[in-house]
Amino acid sequence: MSVTDHRRLGVAAGAVLLTAAVAGCSALGRNAVGTISYSTEKNALVTVSNPLVTGCHRLGPAGAVRVINNTMVDMVLFPGENCSGGTSTYVATTLSDNIAPVAKPWRSYSLVH
Repeated sequence: MSVTDHRRLGVAAGAVLLTAAVAGCSALGRNAVGTISYSTEKNALVTVSNPLVTGCHRLGPAGAVRVINNTMVDMVLFPGENCSGGTSTYVATTLSDNIAPVAKPWRSYSLVH
């Protein structure tokens, strides 16, 4: 085998290993990079770092009256505990939202992916 053939074989082997590594990591859960902060009715501030992009996430037992989305992913807020019930609210990345004075607090959220 010539030096060129060895290099080609090395490049091919490297490409196969890289592909296998990427395929193995793609099964891991993806996270939204950044933080989601929210205030409860009693003005407690809660911050969640790098939440999973998939699934429904609860906003604590008291819910949230103000949410700040400092992630790179948009989110949807729900009045029900399981990302259901009533009218949802869309909050784009790096924006915030407050509930109306007579509205019930948000109880859960999901991330748009």
